[in-house]
This record gives sequence, C-alpha cells and structure tokens, in this order.
Amino acid sequence: MWDDFDDDESTWDEDDDNSFRKEPEKNKNHPMMKKAKDILALTRALVGSLDEARRELYGGFMLQDAMLISSKFAAAESTSDYVSKMEKAVFIKVHAKNLYAMTFQLALEETHAEEHLELLRAAIEEYRKLFVSWLNTLNPNEKMDDGWGVFTT
Repeated sequence: MWDDFDDDESTWDEDDDNSFRKEPEKNKNHPMMKKAKDILALTRALVGSLDEARRELYGGFMLQDAMLISSKFAAAESTSDYVSKMEKAVFIKVHAKNLYAMTFQLALEETHAEEHLELLRAAIEEYRKLFVSWLNTLNPNEKMDDGWGVFTT
C-alpha cells in the first residue's frame, strides 16, 4: 500500500527544516499579526461587556471577524502565490470593515462609551495602514493560474 511512498530523505535537508520551523515565528512577530491580536483582544473586551441579548446578536460575528483577520493573514503569508495572497487580502479587508462598521452599530445602541469603541476603530485604522503597506510588497509576477481567472490579468 505504501510502496510508492518516496523514502528518500535527501529531498528534505536541514535548511528546509530550519525555515519550516521559523515560519510561524516570523508570522507571529509580523506587525500585522501583532495588530490583529490587539484587535482581537479589544473585540473580546467589547463583546464581553455586552448584555446577553446583544452578545448573542453581535458577539459571534464580531469575534469571528476579529479572528479571521489574523488567520487569513497567516494563510496569505504561507504562500508565495500572488493570486492566493490577494484572495486572502480581500477577506481581511471585508472582515476588518465589518468589525469597524459594527462599532457604529454599538454606538447607536449606546452599549459602550464612545472612547471604548474608538480604541477598536483606531486599532483597525492602524491595521489598515499596515495592510496597505503589505499589499505594496506583494509581487504580481509570482502567480499561478488556478483556472478561475481572478487576479490573473
């Protein structure tokens, strides 16, 4: 059953092993990942202070948006493919904008002091600036055609 498995270990060397082990550390220390973690912490604090009805109504969406910002960034950084990075970038933007918009809904309902909501808005704005800088580092020449035609022209 496993006879066709390549047991030749010469294809995986020590340099591969070192770079594989350093990849999560690189992402963890990236300014965008650090700011995403700040956004998640602020979101958790806001959701935690909501009353039960609003926590049930908004909390899950807010936490999901905050968590997906960091996970999509990590996924984007795990590949060199421009198309895949751009797909993840769109998700990051959408989730960050959803979370930002939710702060205005909470303000309308007067669930929090404006200063608390402004902290999250400011963190998202800082993240947006990092995001734009990161986008400018992506190489559009490093793309693979996945057959869908998105971001390939």
